[in-house]
Amino acid sequence: MRDNGGMTTLPPSLAIGPHTVQPPVVLAPMAGITNAPFRTLCREFSGGKGLFVSEMITTRALVERNEKTMQLIHFDETEKPRSIQLYGVDPATVGKAVRMIVEEDRADHIDLNFGCPVPKVTRKGGGSALPYKRNLLRAILREAVAGAGDLPVTMKMRKGINDEHLTYLDAGRIAVEEGVTAIALHGRTTAQHYGGTADWDAIARLKEHVPEIPVLGNGDIWCAEDALRMVRETGCDGVVVGRGCLGRPWLFNDLVAAFEGRSEDFHKPTLREVAGTMHRHAQLLGEWIGDEARGVIDFRKHVAWYLKGFAVGSEMRQKLAVTSSLSELDAHLSELDLDQAWPESADGPRGRTSGNNRVVLPDGWLKDPYDCAGVSEDAELDTSGG
Repeated sequence: MRDNGGMTTLPPSLAIGPHTVQPPVVLAPMAGITNAPFRTLCREFSGGKGLFVSEMITTRALVERNEKTMQLIHFDETEKPRSIQLYGVDPATVGKAVRMIVEEDRADHIDLNFGCPVPKVTRKGGGSALPYKRNLLRAILREAVAGAGDLPVTMKMRKGINDEHLTYLDAGRIAVEEGVTAIALHGRTTAQHYGGTADWDAIARLKEHVPEIPVLGNGDIWCAEDALRMVRETGCDGVVVGRGCLGRPWLFNDLVAAFEGRSEDFHKPTLREVAGTMHRHAQLLGEWIGDEARGVIDFRKHVAWYLKGFAVGSEMRQKLAVTSSLSELDAHLSELDLDQAWPESADGPRGRTSGNNRVVLPDGWLKDPYDCAGVSEDAELDTSGG
């Protein structure tokens, strides 16, 4: 949103169909991460403000009522609006999944994922490879929007396969024509994976290309100041935060404060406060799974993210990474110097940061961008992506 002086003013809210997201901050779906417990933590720190999207759900598993998938689409009664991200490669299956969600009243908003760069998905023509096939993308969006009825449908995508095969502008125009409510753009190509620097200029170009609907920016938002800078530099209507909140659910406190002009309320927790959040996260996982030990084991992947920057020895980090009960987790945490203040080195990249210049695609995939050849159902694998 730019004022008449050419400066960018912060958007106070984001409209996703009938839903007002205030401030315009969205938690990106991440497989194995943004489950109900993590969404609960993030919502608590945000004071209930923002939009928190489910883990990525494959449409085939949903229509087949896979037991694990049915658990993943369960929302706490406090989650409003209920937001589900779907991933599918077959228009008919995507349509069935969307209609199932509507008929069974399982969500208030549907997001479609076209951003996964994982080779085992792209080699089958799925994920971030799919938008290259413009007609297939159109068919999927058309089925989703038709099946959704009054529910808003949004989409998340990347710039394209590589710098020679960019798709985001065409995909954005197709989305507008098919009735998509908003678009989120991760400013990287498939070839980049999560390496290098996100191209925020591409977000600005997409915003100018599709002024009819909101455009959200994604990529390299590690702190609240990054989110404000992205909006000011690109004119985007909101931000989507993924890896930046790994081990940092309180980032949503800072994002809300930043958009509301309260930078003095940024949260810089001591290690004692971090330890308390770690305990609660592990406890919530155990309650959600229905087994404390399994919850703590699932929590292990978060330990290094929470402790980044703090003075914690390698031996203790290893102990924490193999805990299997809340009492064991608490005992190890109690041995730390919990009075440590928030370290400057705690900010910055977390999660996957490596690039991968080799993109694996089906044979002949790049020959015709409009060929609507079917994509193998093997492309529908449970995997993170964006």
